Amino acid sequence: MNDSGERRQHDAQEAGHHRSVRVAPGLAAPSTLQEDDGQPVGLYRLCCYAFLVGVVTGLGAVVFRGLIGAVHNAFFIGHLSFSYDASRFTPPAPWGAFVILVPVAGGVVVTWLVSTFAPEAKGHGVPEVMDAIYFRRGIIRPVVAVVKSLASAFAIGTGAAVGREGPIIQIGSALGSTLGQAIPMATGQRITLVAAGAGAGIAATFNTPIGGVLFATELMMPEISVNTFLPVALATGTATFVGRLFFGVEPAFLVPEQLGALPNQPGSALTMMLYAVLGAVTGAAAALLIRALHWAEDSFDVIHGRYWRHAIGMLLVGLLMYALMRHAGHYYVEGVGYATIQATLYGQLQGGLFLLALVLAKMFATSVSLGSGSSGGVFSPSLFIGATLGAALASAFQFVLPGIPVSVPAFAMVGMGAMVGGATGAAMTAVAMIFEMTRDYDIVLPMIIAVTFSLGARRLLSRESIYTLKLARRGHIIPDALHANIFLVQSAAQLMETDVLVLDTATPIRDLLRSPDAPAFRHVVVTRKNRIHVVLRINTGLRRAVSHDDPAITIGRLAQRNFIVVSESDAAFDVISQLRSHRAVMAVVVNGDGSGPPKVSGVIAKEHIADAVASSIRIFPARAGNRARGIYGADSASQFEVAARDAGKEVSNEAES
Repeated sequence: MNDSGERRQHDAQEAGHHRSVRVAPGLAAPSTLQEDDGQPVGLYRLCCYAFLVGVVTGLGAVVFRGLIGAVHNAFFIGHLSFSYDASRFTPPAPWGAFVILVPVAGGVVVTWLVSTFAPEAKGHGVPEVMDAIYFRRGIIRPVVAVVKSLASAFAIGTGAAVGREGPIIQIGSALGSTLGQAIPMATGQRITLVAAGAGAGIAATFNTPIGGVLFATELMMPEISVNTFLPVALATGTATFVGRLFFGVEPAFLVPEQLGALPNQPGSALTMMLYAVLGAVTGAAAALLIRALHWAEDSFDVIHGRYWRHAIGMLLVGLLMYALMRHAGHYYVEGVGYATIQATLYGQLQGGLFLLALVLAKMFATSVSLGSGSSGGVFSPSLFIGATLGAALASAFQFVLPGIPVSVPAFAMVGMGAMVGGATGAAMTAVAMIFEMTRDYDIVLPMIIAVTFSLGARRLLSRESIYTLKLARRGHIIPDALHANIFLVQSAAQLMETDVLVLDTATPIRDLLRSPDAPAFRHVVVTRKNRIHVVLRINTGLRRAVSHDDPAITIGRLAQRNFIVVSESDAAFDVISQLRSHRAVMAVVVNGDGSGPPKVSGVIAKEHIADAVASSIRIFPARAGNRARGIYGADSASQFEVAARDAGKEVSNEAES
């Protein structure tokens, strides 16, 4: 169940106490079972905790940017100051050619911090947060927030070609997880606070509250409901407000007043097609960046010694920075690269070949930085690559088709969104964030077109995104879509198996097995004095075992007591919740109006639930088939359904034995 979420599970458990589900006589009380979850807190309390996460994450973003400024000014300018505007080019360092060693010095500090205190702080952070959400019950060590702040500040401040959004996402998530561990709550609610911290971090960094909410929704939240959305939205809005108090209300990037993204004239139809071409090209670039990043990681892993590995990588980045300063006038690829993006948006960087060279240089520097062991994000490098690639294509279009209504700044902006959407897979986030960064509504329509083509092209070339490929290489598959579990709203009557025998406990087992037309697999409800007493599952293994035993043995001696009783009207999520909480192998479905003993209508075992899951997957065959190919090597959703049914039967048989 990809999108069921722990919160829904607890709601189901709470609802089960007020419905007609009854535990069979003699079954152990639920309190004796070892639950791996805490008690859920109320929604209002959870929102208060999310508000606190937003405040602390917003302040954390302020401190983090101050740390970056202090490190950058100390290593590149030679004086201590927290004031740093990333949208302005860094002046030439007074060290001359020795500026090549600045990234190396920062790399040594980063390696020591990461290897000594928190290895999970290495890299761009978002995959670690997703891994914690889907595979570690939302648990992130508190030390990660501190180590990630320091390591990323030294990495970005000394010139590593990484972004600052990935670190603040991991910092905010670590803060949310820490609060969720300090205060007893359900696992799903702790995961909600982790997602809230991630959305708050990216919103405070870029001044994009809508983008922050969508980022958490698209990439971080296993379930979307009022119980999860409200805390995330509250944390994101709070962090944005705190960030604006310190950074101001201006957008992240300034754009020309007359952008001319899509002029209202017939020739704009051709311009729209060129935006689609831009999207396809940026999608290919996104796939190249994904492959380059992981190729760099594999290549640097060959080098023994983490310090040597990172020092060599950062030396290459330093050489590239110095070469660009000598021959092009600026470092360009160092740090987050916002100065290059801003210059591109204002048309201050001319020449399609030079812009294309910056695309390749940034891609190389980012891959080498992260591949060798740096700490920082990939969001800002994606913005850099998209902006320069978009401007380069616009220049090419103007050269090939003179007079066509193409705006270089508009193509740069659209390229930013298309690159982010293609690389991360967060299409809605890309559109919303670029709009919030620029405050230009005319860019939305071409942005949607370009992001769509970019995401499609990237998926053709690279099935996994820049966030999920790292986890897929570990064997941790992250779902790339949220599915409503339609089978959960079905009633027990729709799930149950009706081919059930109801027999007295004194019935000899030989009478049951004697029938030549009896199916190989059968469910039996065993009664005593007209009351449900135990249950029995007849399969081939049981038939063989009984054939070598006393033929006069009764079915009551072979049956099991770990079952529950539900009514036909009970919802599937109630039944599943009770089966789990009571470790039952079967639910007996009854129908009665209260005037007499209930009548057995059928049974629900785990394979019946697996069949219901497979049936709900069939509604979206393309999505199910895609993910099935990724995991099982199947060619259709039907094979995934068969696997689900077989898994359900196997688990059920193991539980019975």
